[in-house]
Amino acid sequence: MARVIDVVSHPNVMPDELTYREPQGGNGDFRMGSRVVVQESQIAVFARQGQMLDELQPGTHSLNTGNVPLLAGVIGMFTSGNTPFTAEVYYVNKKDMPQIGWGTNPPIIMYTPNVGVGFQLLMTNGIIDIGIEEAGRFLKNYGVGRPILRLDDIKDRIQTMLLSTLGVLLSKQKIDNIQSANAMLGDLEAGSLTLLNEQFVEIGMRIKAFRAKPFQARPATPEEVMTYGNMQTYQTIAGLDIAKTAAGNQGIGGAAASAGVGFGVGQQLAGMFGNQNNQNNQQQPPPAPAAPAAPAAPQTKEQVQALLDSLDMQLANGQLNQATYDKLSAKWEARLKELGG
Repeated sequence: MARVIDVVSHPNVMPDELTYREPQGGNGDFRMGSRVVVQESQIAVFARQGQMLDELQPGTHSLNTGNVPLLAGVIGMFTSGNTPFTAEVYYVNKKDMPQIGWGTNPPIIMYTPNVGVGFQLLMTNGIIDIGIEEAGRFLKNYGVGRPILRLDDIKDRIQTMLLSTLGVLLSKQKIDNIQSANAMLGDLEAGSLTLLNEQFVEIGMRIKAFRAKPFQARPATPEEVMTYGNMQTYQTIAGLDIAKTAAGNQGIGGAAASAGVGFGVGQQLAGMFGNQNNQNNQQQPPPAPAAPAAPAAPQTKEQVQALLDSLDMQLANGQLNQATYDKLSAKWEARLKELGG
């Protein structure tokens, strides 16, 4: 049996450290009466077999059934104080992480009626201050089973959540112009962070401060709409309840509509390229009938599969180029796997 750990502490916390496990190699042997030293701005969380148990606040703690009741209950050690038990201690760093850079990669897509194909791409960058709010919840999401977790390990995840949230806010507030989008950024900088934090609270974190340069915008191409559009985009499209007649139109407009990018995009593209398509149709035999258009906001395995079948047909008919097909196919194949397809 390994040496019983009588005193455990973690005083040397790196600036970008989020969680740290003691012992680093995995389970350690403790006993009732062992001491756990918790520094300021730390929370110590006991775990056993991947299960989050008791939390200890800053201070020096002598383990007993009063301060680790969940652990004591799991190991059945209410009376035998000297019998060793195995567990892990995770030190969670509660200090704020300031000046964390972020940027719109990929860009944020904004619905802009009567501008280009109906969408613009927003680009900006800035910084946030972020920190762990709920130690147990954060550990459950990211720290369990890892000797150490540092900011770079989840920085991409933080950026993805932030950009997703900004896109949702644009949609919920029905923002469709650059001036209103920048006004929203100003509100967030002024401290209106409740909506910005909805996703982060779910993983045990919180954005404490938000800074951003004003948005720069440019019209999106049809391929960019289909590449950068996310589920919020499709829900916005479906909610507009605009006729889906473009889905039956051949060519670029019909391809966009049947790929789930209907309303203004499909109709405007149909108008932009309609004459060219008509000329082509006069010179060429009609293409084979296209597969039925997939729903604008595919939610189920069957709907996603229908969209993929539609993309295959559009590629075969020359309605999509190979690069666009590859991007869309990869995106929705990944979604199908998430749904268990």
